[in-house]
Amino acid sequence: MSSLKINRRLIMTPGPVAVDPRVSQAMSNSILGQFDPEFTNIMNETMDLIRDSFKTDNKWSYPIDGTSRAGIEAVISSIVEPGDKVLIPVIGRFGNLLIELVERAGGEVHTIEAPMGEVIPQEDIINEMDKLEPKVLALIHGETSSGRSQPIDQLGKASKERGAFTVVDAVATYMGQDIPVDEWQLDAVIGGSQKCLSVPSGITPITYNDRFSEEINKRQRVEKGIRTESDEENRSSFITSNYLDLTQLEGYWSNRRLNHHTEATVNVYGLYEGLKLALAEGVEQRAKRHSYHHEAMKQAVTAMGLEIFGDQEHEMQMVVCVNIPEGVEDAAFRNELLERFGIEIAGTFGAVAGKIWRIGTMGYVAEKQNLLNFISAFGVFLESKSVKNIDASAGLKALIDFYDNNEL
Repeated sequence: MSSLKINRRLIMTPGPVAVDPRVSQAMSNSILGQFDPEFTNIMNETMDLIRDSFKTDNKWSYPIDGTSRAGIEAVISSIVEPGDKVLIPVIGRFGNLLIELVERAGGEVHTIEAPMGEVIPQEDIINEMDKLEPKVLALIHGETSSGRSQPIDQLGKASKERGAFTVVDAVATYMGQDIPVDEWQLDAVIGGSQKCLSVPSGITPITYNDRFSEEINKRQRVEKGIRTESDEENRSSFITSNYLDLTQLEGYWSNRRLNHHTEATVNVYGLYEGLKLALAEGVEQRAKRHSYHHEAMKQAVTAMGLEIFGDQEHEMQMVVCVNIPEGVEDAAFRNELLERFGIEIAGTFGAVAGKIWRIGTMGYVAEKQNLLNFISAFGVFLESKSVKNIDASAGLKALIDFYDNNEL
């Protein structure tokens, strides 16, 4: 039987994206036992790196084993008890995911919504909080389904003043836009590995403050097989998920080293290396790089003849959303682009499914040569389909002009 061989792709989607080769190299290191002192040192250093990445002093900054959804569900299922009021601003598909997770946790969902392509003014969310008095405000920072970045800088303070907890899904914006957790007074934030950080999916960095930890520990229940005399045996409202129970994970990621699960050591290696690389670049510089290549892509596709979708004042700085030209069938075009050129872009969901394309400029992909290669093939392929008002050479010229006239 032959060895696995994967075709090379240029992945220009909102994630997953290509992995930095130095991350892949780190993940090829030898397996260590999960409580080997060498590995626990890596665990501690990884927690420090996560703190720096979120600009926080939170003690509880560590990764969840699982894709980003595991991180989101761990936070939601640990803080939401049956009957708790939860306010969810919805601006796209992943706001609806929060609804799903809160309902599964038994929470009472209340929403405030905006059409796809728009965001919700923070004052409207705060006003809704005043009416509802929720326990939790849960929202998406970067809604990749519509390419919008929801403003959140005022919401942590407002929630705290009202006795609520702020939970932020920053999976898509993490390490691509600056998210100063402590400055914005956010209680719990979930990052993502497979997007701007350019680490394989399967491990999810999170952070939460002492206030949040105190609240979830009211529901702590250590499983019987590893419980000690100091652990209280019964709780009237314990966290229903064992695997995603943050209170037990605190025991694992602290000096107690509670033997809750077997750590995915290779994934921790990858996260460690990815964070080291990202922080060496610098959080602000990395955000600047994403914004720079996002603007380059926008100028190229508009010069080519495509229209940008949605409210441009609140665009994510790592996803460009364009209206699909008239007469072009979404999935068929994307499939052929992948098959013939090895280039992948994304469609979307909900009300605008089949109407927009999402083009990612994330992480390791957000580099000049990748954008030049993409625009060259993408423009010519559109022209070959006899799409009206498409000028491939104008798109490429605009991209080259941007890079010639604007320094990162």
